[in-house]
Amino acid sequence: MTLHRKKHHTFEFIALLVTAALKFVIMDGLGMRAFFIAGICLFWGGYVYQRWKADHSILQYWGFRREGFRRSMFLLIPFLLASLWFMFVFARINQIDLFNPHILPVLLLYPLWGIIQQFMMICIVGEWLARNRLFSLKPYPALFVTSLLFSLIHFPDGRLMIFTLAMEVVFLFVYYRWRNMWALGLTHGWIGTFLLYYVHDRDLWLELFAWFQM
Repeated sequence: MTLHRKKHHTFEFIALLVTAALKFVIMDGLGMRAFFIAGICLFWGGYVYQRWKADHSILQYWGFRREGFRRSMFLLIPFLLASLWFMFVFARINQIDLFNPHILPVLLLYPLWGIIQQFMMICIVGEWLARNRLFSLKPYPALFVTSLLFSLIHFPDGRLMIFTLAMEVVFLFVYYRWRNMWALGLTHGWIGTFLLYYVHDRDLWLELFAWFQM
């Protein structure tokens, strides 16, 4: 491994740890959800852009490409529909309103946040684990550990941790088969939107701006 690549990996690892710490402090502790999400999207989006300027092949490698999108969605859509069905049933049983106009803007914006999250987990954490000698010859343990770490980010919500663990396993399987980040981000965003509204009875749109009203 060249010194240049080692510097990238070290920076990515430190930046990821800082991102996780800021999530618990800024978003969970202070309730500054909009600041955190916007800041993280800008930071990691800027990082991807800088890497692309230095190496135009990096986007293809990370999965920001058209190839593999349809095949990825072919497997992800059944998982998406099954998840939505269970969420609708849960909402009906618990008398949660099925229509909230705030769902619409969140459906448009959440996929961007989903792309950033999947990029961090798969392209940074997953690739780091894959390079580790403990997992280099055993890809499935690395896949599970990546999914487990994504689940732990959602601590202390037990139900959300279990669901995100299963979701990330599915996402990683699809990604390493067709390597398309757009499909994962889109599916992540749509599932996340309905999960928060229909299972957790939370209005994410209002939560984004709750801090401004304090």
